[in-house]
Amino acid sequence: MARHNKRKQTLTRVNHASSPKSDQTPPNASQSTKDEQQPSTKRKRVDGEKTKYPDLTYVQGTLKSSIRISDLQGLLLYCFADGIAPQWISIKHSGHMRKVVVLMVPGLEIGMFDGTLPLEPQEVDKEKDEATHPEVPEESAEDRKNADFERWKQGLPLDDRLSRFNPQALDPASLPEPLRPLGKMFPHVWPVKAPGDAKYNKVHSPLQAILLSSLPKSKESGGSGKGARPAKVDKGFVPKRTPITTFISTAEDLRENEYTLHPAFFTSDEEKQSQLAVRRQAEQATEHGWVDTEVPTLEAGEVPDTEIEKGSVTAGRNVLSLDCEMCLTEGGQSELTRISMVGWDGEVVLDELVKPAKPIIDYLTRYSGITKEMLDPVTTTLADIQKRLLTILTPRSILVGHSLNSDLTALKITHPFIVDTAHIYPHPRGPPLKCSLKWLTQKYLNKEIQKGTTGHDSIEDARAVLELVKLKCEKGELWGTSEASNESIFRRLGRSTKNGKSTAPGEGRTGAVVDWGNPERGFGSQATVSIGCRDDDDVVKGIASAVKGDESNTAIPGGGVDFTWARLRNLEMTRGWCTRMPDANNANESTALVPPPEETTPTSGPAITTTDKSLAESVSQTVSDISRIYESLPPCTLFIVYSGTGDPREVSRLQNMHRKYREEFNARKPWNELSVKWTDTEEQALKRACDRAREGCGFMCVK
Repeated sequence: MARHNKRKQTLTRVNHASSPKSDQTPPNASQSTKDEQQPSTKRKRVDGEKTKYPDLTYVQGTLKSSIRISDLQGLLLYCFADGIAPQWISIKHSGHMRKVVVLMVPGLEIGMFDGTLPLEPQEVDKEKDEATHPEVPEESAEDRKNADFERWKQGLPLDDRLSRFNPQALDPASLPEPLRPLGKMFPHVWPVKAPGDAKYNKVHSPLQAILLSSLPKSKESGGSGKGARPAKVDKGFVPKRTPITTFISTAEDLRENEYTLHPAFFTSDEEKQSQLAVRRQAEQATEHGWVDTEVPTLEAGEVPDTEIEKGSVTAGRNVLSLDCEMCLTEGGQSELTRISMVGWDGEVVLDELVKPAKPIIDYLTRYSGITKEMLDPVTTTLADIQKRLLTILTPRSILVGHSLNSDLTALKITHPFIVDTAHIYPHPRGPPLKCSLKWLTQKYLNKEIQKGTTGHDSIEDARAVLELVKLKCEKGELWGTSEASNESIFRRLGRSTKNGKSTAPGEGRTGAVVDWGNPERGFGSQATVSIGCRDDDDVVKGIASAVKGDESNTAIPGGGVDFTWARLRNLEMTRGWCTRMPDANNANESTALVPPPEETTPTSGPAITTTDKSLAESVSQTVSDISRIYESLPPCTLFIVYSGTGDPREVSRLQNMHRKYREEFNARKPWNELSVKWTDTEEQALKRACDRAREGCGFMCVK
């Protein structure tokens, strides 16, 4: 009992009752935060029940990093499914939680609450302000480390930077007028970090972080063995036979991955001449020994339906798997030493050793398996191989391989129909990273290739690629992607039981998605019900229907669903965070949005102008909508609001800038002719912008 009382004294209340706060201060409250000094009145029982009311508490000052969106998902899964108890917050009587509503509100920022992001325009003379308050360079992580080290050497205490990870108390009286209602609903605003990749300057989807759940680890997948573990598959994953033509790379995909494009991709004479100039500049034209397969147009590869066998995944195409081995020649160039090609049936179509034109300085035997003794008697040249390939490859041929751009560069040949396993089996952390063929084979085929120290076998590698492509065609587009190794949060909740009682199939937890447009085609496809909306007002009404039930919508269970995810979007559109508005009637259509005047960029196609409301007005309207949602919730409802990300606009601007630079750089434009230059200055700016964009905020309470 003493231990229990001690724990209660060290816990700081995060949630308070929906009733007005009391002005009475309890004894021994000198070490407590404001929420303990203003205890809530006793909650009313629901329908006369004797209810142990759920509550949220946290230990003050213990967080050493910001909570993440995945932590919010973990809180949901602990209350309603098989999740483990979170370490960053404590939940009392979680089994008595009746509903959970998670609301995403892009456009809210934590700076609105601490004064660093004013809601009203500042009446300040800019030049005078800059002269009085010159801009202070942002402190880098390295500078902070050096400063900490100097303070440590002098015996001084280190700066308390951990406080920025802990929630900030919300005092309605000290908040800007538009935000005061939030201070009455929620006791704190929490820093919530969005998912991303600091190394590659990427911000990941805040929707997936909540609505996709990692598959539970099985006993079979445990262990600490080397290499890739076998692929985990959602029990609800449904294989879908898919023709190989679905996986053919587009011109944009090929360009992005440094392929030399075939002339068939270009229709007008002007485009062809422009591409020819680019190839000549890169020394990849005919005069440099390059050849193009005889494919006049992309349409020439199409096969009439009458010639396609029903259910065939090859779609009437001739599929050939290619793998090459290379060596290093004088000048440090990589040249072809072996080419292997196998057909769809796995039979060898071509396997030849090739004599490079220049003297070899490194046979790369440890990788290629090629030795001097093997190549000494060979007389076959690259030109001989090119002639044979031009007879083998027709408009109906599809070349498959792994990172095939390097093989085709060594062969000095282009072909328009490419399926690259490095693309169709994307790296878990996204581009520009690529999985190795050895890793993919271990994970998806449960096979070992490239064993030993004698080098690769190009025929073995070509067959492994072929098996991966066949598996992809049998399983479908989602196979081998993050979507296949995760499951919908709604599916996971559907397996859970209510109040610890066993349920019959189909009687688990229910869920809803309430969003603009037609959510049925996205994350809402796995939910019990999805409600499409035209604006935020529709979202507010949709949440009330989903939570309480709606006789006019038979898809909603009686008494409403257990979990609801929804999104308010007016604020992000007002701030220019969103570039397109979904069409509520057509899931495949959206309308371009023009950013506010000071942020307008050239656009094409139909567009509408975002509202000219001030930031304060937009925030006030959004906060009013949040209040309406809160008031509509039944008792014992966990209500979580999160922004998703911070301001993403600078990240988008710099990423577009980098994309333009890569296009021109890959086209071999001289440095002084580049319209965009990318240096370490821009790289560091992108890194800082990504860090800021991942700094979101959140609120939580139990109604």
